[in-house]
Amino acid sequence: MFTDLSAERQAWLELMLLDGVGPRFFQRLRSHAVSPSDFMAADLCALADLGVPPAVLTSLRRWRAGDPVLRERLALALDWQQQDGCHLLFLDDPDYPPLLASISDPPPLLFVRGRIEVLHDPQIAMVGTRHPSPLGAETARQFAREFCRAGLTVTSGMALGVDGACHQGVLDAGGQTVAVWGTGLERCYPRRHRKLAEAIVDAGGALVSELWPDSEPHPAQFPRRNRIISGLSLGTLVVEASLNSGSLITARMALEQNREVFAMPGSIHNVQARGCHRLLREGACLVEQVQDVLDALKIPLATALEAAEKPVTDAPESPLWRWLGFDPVSPDWLAQHSGLGMSEVLQQLLELELAGQVLVAAGGYCRRQP
Repeated sequence: MFTDLSAERQAWLELMLLDGVGPRFFQRLRSHAVSPSDFMAADLCALADLGVPPAVLTSLRRWRAGDPVLRERLALALDWQQQDGCHLLFLDDPDYPPLLASISDPPPLLFVRGRIEVLHDPQIAMVGTRHPSPLGAETARQFAREFCRAGLTVTSGMALGVDGACHQGVLDAGGQTVAVWGTGLERCYPRRHRKLAEAIVDAGGALVSELWPDSEPHPAQFPRRNRIISGLSLGTLVVEASLNSGSLITARMALEQNREVFAMPGSIHNVQARGCHRLLREGACLVEQVQDVLDALKIPLATALEAAEKPVTDAPESPLWRWLGFDPVSPDWLAQHSGLGMSEVLQQLLELELAGQVLVAAGGYCRRQP
């Protein structure tokens, strides 16, 4: 990225180094309008009186005392973002994905390798077991290819099994895919997916993590990674999953984030289908073909294909434009999927209407036909 960080951005990085500082702690600071630089410079006794956890205060003391481990980790992040194609996305950056920013516990900081623009494209999460049946793996690849051709970016976790099949399916179709890691981006896991990771970046996709670049795999990190997969996406499709699969965690998080949950039915004799069957009993949308997902997301196949095949070079700068097609959608739908507040959505729609770029139609707003 080759960007020198401002003092405020560096303070943000320093804050994220402290023990006990995570998304919820960061949200508390933001709710009290406390900037990272103000926090890092604040009196320790005053912070203790405000209820800042002891672990955070201890780490802050270590930082102020020049702890070499903390200083080394800061230097690692600064050096990493100087590499070609490497980006630090802070929660208040305009490039931060708006759908992810709208969840209850968005990562305060994202490490991204690849094209950050792809994080703003309409995405569908595809997840499933690490031990799929041959039919399940082929179905994952097939659906990923078709989603790609329909104009949706496929997002997954680059695990063995269904995740890897989904990423590969997109690459086979010549598309871009997003892989969210449960490790740092310098620690590819599983290692056998190193070539897949490079292929994703080379194809114009992106690798994403909230963890420091050198973070090793740890079991607790992968369930937390799942909220990012679902948070980036309009909906989550579970391809095959057993009753104890981590994919069910992703589905639950998608529900908590008010996103669509989809599941594929399977054989009653397939253990790896029982998680999907549970989701279906609980109300997930049954999926037999790609169009089932497109219909539920109100992205008709023809419109998505046209958007994918005819990139607009002079598209309006409005953040709503990517969510508008030639079939009407409501302001509520736009607010939910774009991550913008309702007042901002209505203002943007008014400006687009006055510019002659959208039409008011039965059911909402749509692009004006060229």
